[in-house]
Amino acid sequence: MPFCNVGTYQNGVDVSGNSGMKIFYRTYGQGPVKVLMIIGLAGTHNSWCPQIKGLTGTLTPNDNELPAGDRSSDFGDNEGGSGGVEVCAFDNRGMGRTSVPTKKSEYTTIIMAKDAIAVMDHLGWEKAHIFGHSMGAMIACKLAAMVPDRILSLALLNVTGGGYECLPKLDRQTLSIALRFLRAKTPEQRASVDLDTHYSQEYLEEYVGTKTRRAILYQEYVKGISATGMQSNYGFEGQVNACWTHKMSRTEVESIRAAGFLVSVIHGRHDVIAQLRHAKRLAENFHPSARMVELHGGHLVSHEKTEEASEKKLNPHEWTNLSKKCSGEYYSQGGPLHKFVSVPLPSSPPPSLPSVWAGKFPSADPMDAIATGGWTVMKISFLRKISEGGSNVSFPVGIVEKLHIFVVYFFGLFVLAFEHVRRALRSLKPVRVGAALT
Repeated sequence: MPFCNVGTYQNGVDVSGNSGMKIFYRTYGQGPVKVLMIIGLAGTHNSWCPQIKGLTGTLTPNDNELPAGDRSSDFGDNEGGSGGVEVCAFDNRGMGRTSVPTKKSEYTTIIMAKDAIAVMDHLGWEKAHIFGHSMGAMIACKLAAMVPDRILSLALLNVTGGGYECLPKLDRQTLSIALRFLRAKTPEQRASVDLDTHYSQEYLEEYVGTKTRRAILYQEYVKGISATGMQSNYGFEGQVNACWTHKMSRTEVESIRAAGFLVSVIHGRHDVIAQLRHAKRLAENFHPSARMVELHGGHLVSHEKTEEASEKKLNPHEWTNLSKKCSGEYYSQGGPLHKFVSVPLPSSPPPSLPSVWAGKFPSADPMDAIATGGWTVMKISFLRKISEGGSNVSFPVGIVEKLHIFVVYFFGLFVLAFEHVRRALRSLKPVRVGAALT
């Protein structure tokens, strides 16, 4: 099986801290265009199957034990020309077949970004397009800030700025999901809560033949979780720590902006985990290289409805909810985006799900798929200038923001306290009392 020994590609302190650290990865397809996919919390490389299928046309891994090497010279320039696409997806530390460090301090988005760089070095990739989802998008941001000269484009799906922004909005639905997640001890229980976490209810209740998507996806989720196993406590707590401690400094943001590559911030309107407003703020920070793409879907928006987004006649204002203070230029397929990568939202499924994603791929040509994804997209030009001292936010808005943080913070404390009390009560054992001697 293909593994990357992280310590081999790092120096100094990184080597001692990553001794024996192995990242499990797989590559798919071959060609001059390189795409590195970084998955989110508790996900494995298999979570990218629809995107891998859409870009390479296959879900059969190359499974080369030796590094594939940078074969760009055999096919032409990495950024364009003829040839196909090579995709690499891997399991983050703490999940799947990758090593699981036991110390929480060994899980940060900086450390995990260095893992991703080690994988690129292992494969011999000089440059790549980077796709990141949720926590993986946070890692992708750190990666882009560390080695901006190695990034061709950056696609951030359902991302936030980390820290308190990782907390969901406070309502009955998210409270129910949080409690069910904490109670999930079997693949069946975990699959049930994951579906409500990843997809919009509208999508889950749609019928595909005689079954709902929920019923079909439930079986696939149970199968997938059973194959990889439930995430260990070390891995889960460590990855949560990476999300909670993540923060992009002004210097890191400026590094990405100065590099000039396209940053696509893509988000689902009905995401119950990552709030849309945080993704919009991140897109503003990356102006003028960023574009905001808002789609109808949940946390796994890339797996949901795609036809409405690929229709050229669709007015972008119908599926993007930008501030009136923003103006933008709109680009359709065949426009000036052929030099960039858009995350495709393939409507065809992997072989194991022949009918969940109905329809055809946007393009039979993988270069067209990776260039446009069949989308009408938008590049944002913000009129409001973000000053060096930060954005100008009115006093009332600031108060509401702080109040929301306060409420969500105590909601998180309540959930944690509930779990500790529940575990404590389970640990109590009844004491046998003998008959009294009289």
